Amino acid sequence: MSSFAVTILGQDRPGIIAEATGALADLGGNLEDTSMTLLRGHFVMTLVVSTDATEQSLRAILDEKFGDKDLDVVVMELHGAASAPSTGQSYVLSVHGADRVGIVASITEVLARGGANITDLTTRLGGSLYLLVAEIDIPASTSVAELEAQIKQVAEDLGVGASLRPAESDDL
Repeated sequence: MSSFAVTILGQDRPGIIAEATGALADLGGNLEDTSMTLLRGHFVMTLVVSTDATEQSLRAILDEKFGDKDLDVVVMELHGAASAPSTGQSYVLSVHGADRVGIVASITEVLARGGANITDLTTRLGGSLYLLVAEIDIPASTSVAELEAQIKQVAEDLGVGASLRPAESDDL
């Protein structure tokens, strides 16, 4: 059995998820992970599916379903083992304030320097208000207090607010 990442993106409309997952189920595909969102009215979904079907057969059935419906489909076989479980602690980072260029780049640079791994990232722009919410794993070897201080300093330099809190099991 092989695992594949399948990404579908394009103009949103009702039924995309039902059509995609139905086609994958028809091929005996088991959905392992799925993430879907709307980005400025555009549908974006990525699934990890395990199946005995070939990459070519996955592409063929999905192209048949969506090829003429303003949706793009990408299929990629996943090689190697899944990522190792986190050895750190999970946190939720929120950044909010006036929109400006460089918020995500600056904040994620601080996280990378601190060895924190981003496991989920969502941003939204509502008018001039920008919101970033990230789930991150901070390794035990990293001082959470120092990392938080660095995040808050960068946020202050950007003119935005930031908060870091331990993730509750309900958050993940």
